[in-house]
Amino acid sequence: MWLQVTLGLSYLVLSFQSQDSASLRRSNDHTGRCQYTFTVDNPAEASCSGTSEGPDMEVVKSRLTLLEALVSRLLGGKGAGGEGPGGGGDKTIQEAYSQAMRDKSQLQGDKEQLNRQVQELQRRVDELRPCHQHQATGAGLPLHELNQRPASDSLYQEMKAEVTEVPASRLIQDAGQNHTGCGELVSVGEPVLHRKADSITGKYGVWLQDPEPMASPYGNKTVWRIDTVGTDVRQLFAYEDMEQFAKGFPMKVMVLPEPVESTGATLYRGSLYYQRRRSRTLLRYDLAYESLAARLDLPHAGFHGQHPYSWGGYTDIDLAVDEQGLWAIYSTSKAKGAIVVSQLDPESLEVKRSWETNIRKNTVANSFMICGRLYTVASYTAPDTTVNHVFDTATGQGRVMAVPFKNHYRYNSMVDYNHAQRKLYAWDNFHMITYDVSLGRPSRSSQ
Repeated sequence: MWLQVTLGLSYLVLSFQSQDSASLRRSNDHTGRCQYTFTVDNPAEASCSGTSEGPDMEVVKSRLTLLEALVSRLLGGKGAGGEGPGGGGDKTIQEAYSQAMRDKSQLQGDKEQLNRQVQELQRRVDELRPCHQHQATGAGLPLHELNQRPASDSLYQEMKAEVTEVPASRLIQDAGQNHTGCGELVSVGEPVLHRKADSITGKYGVWLQDPEPMASPYGNKTVWRIDTVGTDVRQLFAYEDMEQFAKGFPMKVMVLPEPVESTGATLYRGSLYYQRRRSRTLLRYDLAYESLAARLDLPHAGFHGQHPYSWGGYTDIDLAVDEQGLWAIYSTSKAKGAIVVSQLDPESLEVKRSWETNIRKNTVANSFMICGRLYTVASYTAPDTTVNHVFDTATGQGRVMAVPFKNHYRYNSMVDYNHAQRKLYAWDNFHMITYDVSLGRPSRSSQ
C-alpha cells in the first residue's frame, strides 16, 4: 500500500527514514509548491485491493494525524496550516509568558509595599509602647550589654521620671469624674469604628461582648453579632476577639431556635437575651449549650410597632445590662407610650420591679442603662445630638440633660452599654462602633 500526503508549505528539502520501510520526503512540484511525501510499505499486503476507504484507512488516518504533529514539532512550530515560528501558537505562548512576567512584577511590587507598611506599623508600635516597659527592662539594649553595665548605673537614665504638662481645665474635669465605680454620665467620647457590614442585611443589627461571661467556651473577648434586617433573623455570629471581628472571620455561627425581633438583644453571663419576632415573648439562649434556657411573656408590653423608638424598626422592647443586672425598656397601653423600665431576673426572666417614666418612647431614638439609670438619645440621624434624659431608678426621679452624642454615620439603630469595658456599643448605618464614657462621682441626690 502506498500513501502520498501533500502539505501546502514552502521551504527546503527534508528527508526522514526509518528502517528502510518508511520514508518522509520533501520537494517542490512542477509548479514550485512544496510537497511532503510519506511512503510506507504494508507488510501484510503485496497490493491494494478494494476502495481506499474502510477500517484500515481509518487507522492510517489516525496514524497520519500523529505524524503531522510530529512533523510540526520537528520543524520548530511549522504546522499543516503553514504557520512558522511567528504563527498563532507561538504568539499565544509568548503572550501568556509576557502576562505571567507582568503578574510576577505586580506581585513583587505588592510584596514590597506590604513590607514597607509592616515596617511602618512596627515603628509606630515601638513609639507607642508605654515608657515604663522600656524603663523596667532597659529596652533598646542587648542582654549582654545590660549584664556588663556598672552596678552603680542601676539603669538610672532609663528610670528617670517623665513630667507631662496637663492643662488645669483637664485636671478640674478629671477631678469630677469617676473612673472605677458608678456615677452619673458626664461625657460620651468620639465614635470608634471597628467594622462595616458588607451587605444590605447589615444596615442595622446588634453587636456586643459579654461583660460578665460564665465558665464556658466563650470569654469577655468573644464578639457577638446579629444582622437584623430580614423576616426570619436567626443567625448569631461569634468571633474569637476584636481582631477577628474586624477581619470578618467568625469562629462559629449559631442558628437560634426562634427568630429575633429588631435590635433589642443583649448579652449577660453566658446567655443571649432577645425578643421573639412578632411577640412580647422574651427568650434566654444559653450560649454554651446552644439551647433555650428560659421563656417569658413581658406583661402588657407593646410589640411589633406599637411603642417603638423614633426610628421605628419594631424596637418596642429593648433589653439592656449594666452594673446592677438585666433590664427591659418598653411601654404598655396603660403607660400610654411612656417608657417603662423593669429589672428582670437573669435566670427566669421574671419582672422583679418596674418604674414608669414621663419620657415618651417614640420621641427618643434609643436608650441604655448605666448604674441603674436610664439614659435616652435624642436623635438617630443628627450628626451632633445629645443624651437628653436621665431617669434614676434609685430615686424614681428623672430630669432633662444635654450630654453631646455623635451619630457619625447618620442612622444609629442600636446603643448598648458594657460596664466591664465602660463603653457604649452602637450600630450606626452599617458601621459597628464604640464610644468611651465618663461618669461623675457617685451621687444619688434627686434633682
